[in-house]
Amino acid sequence: MSVRTRADLDQLPAYVAGRTVPGSIKLASNEVSAGPLPSVVEAINRAATEVHRYPDIAATKLVDALAARLDVDAARIAVGCGSVALCEQLVQATCTENDEVVFPWRSFEAYPIITQVAGARQVRVPLTEEHALDLDALAAAITPATRMVFVCTPNNPTGTSLRRDELERFLDSVPSDVLVVIDEAYREFVTDPEAPDGVELAQQRENVASLRTFSKAYGLAGLRAGYAVAPPEVAEALRKVYIPFSVNALVQEAAVASLESQQELKARCDEVVAERSRVRGELLGSGYAVPETQANFVWLPLGARTAEFNEHCLDNRVVVRAFEDAGARVTIGTPEENDAFLAAAKSFPAA
Repeated sequence: MSVRTRADLDQLPAYVAGRTVPGSIKLASNEVSAGPLPSVVEAINRAATEVHRYPDIAATKLVDALAARLDVDAARIAVGCGSVALCEQLVQATCTENDEVVFPWRSFEAYPIITQVAGARQVRVPLTEEHALDLDALAAAITPATRMVFVCTPNNPTGTSLRRDELERFLDSVPSDVLVVIDEAYREFVTDPEAPDGVELAQQRENVASLRTFSKAYGLAGLRAGYAVAPPEVAEALRKVYIPFSVNALVQEAAVASLESQQELKARCDEVVAERSRVRGELLGSGYAVPETQANFVWLPLGARTAEFNEHCLDNRVVVRAFEDAGARVTIGTPEENDAFLAAAKSFPAA
C-alpha cells in the first residue's frame, strides 16, 4: 500500500521557472542583471558569520525599517519568503474550500496554483484585447463566495499598468468583506505618474493589501523576501499562517541595507527604464506588437508562433520566457544583453 496524497494534486499545474542555459543570456525570470546593490553585498557578508543562529522570527529590524521608509504603522506590515509566499498566506488566511479567489488571466502564474493548493475555487478573468486588466470584468466576477481578488499591476507577464482613477473606481465597487490584493512586485520600475500606489491605498481602505518584493529591483531574488502592507487585522492573520523562520537572517540584513541604498536603487531603475524604452521602440519598429510596459520586461503576444520564437531565441543563445500559444516575456537586461535579444528578434522569420 502506497502513501495516500490528495487526489487533486494530479491536476495541479506546476510552476514553470525561467530556464537557465549554460553559455546563454538569461532574460526569462525578470531578474536584474546587475545583482544586489553594491553596498548590500557587504551586509550579506557580515551577516554570513551569524547564520548558526536562528533569524529573528518577527524580522523586527526589517519591519521597523519598512515602517520608517514607507511611513506606515509597523502593525500594518508583514514579511514573507518573497511576495509569492505572502500570496499563499493570504489565501490560506481567508479561504476555505467553499470560497473563491478571482484573478486576471493571464497574470502571475502562481495565482491558480496557490488557490488550488488551499482548496479554494479559482475564477479566471480574461485580459482586454490590449493585454491589460479588465476591471469591469473582475468586478462582475465577484460573487457572495468571493473572498479575495488579485490585482497585479504592472501585470506579469504583459507589463501593463493600471491608472489610479480606474483602480479606485474598481475598489469602490468591491464589497467590504472581499480583500483586494494589489500585487506590486515591479513597482520600483513604474514611471507613469498616474499609476496607483498600493501602499497608499492599503492605508486608506480596510479591504486592500499591497504586496511588494526585494526580488526584482533590489536584486535579492535568490534570498527571498517580500512584504505586505495591509489593515492591521490582515497583517496579523498573515503572521498567524507564517512558516516560522522562513525569512532568513541573511535576507533580513540585506533587505534593511537595500532600503538604505535608495540612490543606488534609483540609478539602477533609471537604467532599466531607459533600456526598456529602447528595446520596446526597436521591437515596434521591427513590426512586433508590444504593449506599453511599466515593468522590467516586455511582452510579445505571438500566439501560435510563441514556441517557434522561443526556439529561435535559444538558437541565438538568448533565453526568454515562453507562454504556450500566448506570447513571450523578455526581461530587460544590460545593453549588451538587450542587443543580443534584439538581434535574435529581428532575425526571426516573418509569418
